[in-house]
Amino acid sequence: MGFNCGIVGLPNVGKSTLFNALTATVQAQAANYPFCTIEPNTGRVAVPDDRLETIAKIADSASIVPTYMEFVDIAGLVRGASQGEGLGNQFLGHIREVDAICHVLRCFEEGDVTHVEGSIDPVRDAETVETELLLADLENVEKRAETAEKRSRGGDKEAQKQLEILSLALEALRDGEPARTLDVPPDLKPAFHKLQLLTAKPVLFVCNVDEESAAAGNALSEKVAAIAAEHGAECVVVSAAIEAEVVQLTDPEEQREFLTDLGLSETGLARVIRSGYRLLDLVTFLTAGPKEARAWTISKGTRAPQAAGTIHTDFEKGFIRAETISYGDYIACNGEQGARDAGKLRQEGKEYVVQDGDVVLFRFNV
Repeated sequence: MGFNCGIVGLPNVGKSTLFNALTATVQAQAANYPFCTIEPNTGRVAVPDDRLETIAKIADSASIVPTYMEFVDIAGLVRGASQGEGLGNQFLGHIREVDAICHVLRCFEEGDVTHVEGSIDPVRDAETVETELLLADLENVEKRAETAEKRSRGGDKEAQKQLEILSLALEALRDGEPARTLDVPPDLKPAFHKLQLLTAKPVLFVCNVDEESAAAGNALSEKVAAIAAEHGAECVVVSAAIEAEVVQLTDPEEQREFLTDLGLSETGLARVIRSGYRLLDLVTFLTAGPKEARAWTISKGTRAPQAAGTIHTDFEKGFIRAETISYGDYIACNGEQGARDAGKLRQEGKEYVVQDGDVVLFRFNV
């Protein structure tokens, strides 16, 4: 399992530049004019995790396999997109297919880069995109509610249940509130998720700042941080220009020196991933052996059999137990055998909820 995140925003805010930097590719054409991205570009990027290298050394693993995050670079939205303006509904459909929204906002002043609105105001830009997504959801829900109401009059119980969640969504959307703010009753959550509403998706605001502001942000990014806190969203400050330079350095030591000179301790990619994990409640478990050390991403709260299923479906079908060592114990005991000898290796059953950093060996029989 990975993390599928759609990079959205107005034209010319740095979406494609960020995408190129994050995926270290040139799949998306970064050009100074609106709609240079015509089809969504998808890139997979390895999730940096120092724990993986550490357990690989202890286990003397021949290779290291990280887990991955997937980014989708979606063309710029403009005011009126919900009514087909710009490249409109085509891109709203692309947004519907992702797990979360990575909303890039321009927080830098640069005269030679045009802005579709004619001035720099990230809060206005955020509201513009949110409004277009909200209007698209409102139109969608109103149509569904009309159909469900007709069916419910005929005694269709499924339609009656659907109408209940549609009515809740309609009330919020008509009040200008995104669907993610809804307090959905547990029994209605499955129906709510099936609606696939654009404004129900969690949002990560990425403030694209100039190089000088990469470490501490600036007045524009502070305004975005305020609205993110107000809406329960994540907010990260990144300089797409710096990220583009970092990926040109193939030596990790050179990368560290470059970042240190700029007052940074890590790349923007690391901050985006960490925020993304918090946003989607994701955790990582690890496996280690002579062949490979590997990281796996699962949702927080996943039980052992389902976690085993991310490796192979047979592991889940024939699950017997999970031999589990916490990351801290694995390091302290210098590996699996040391953990066994110290009584730190636990035999966990089907009800065990896998924790972030667990080093696991699944036992199964098919």
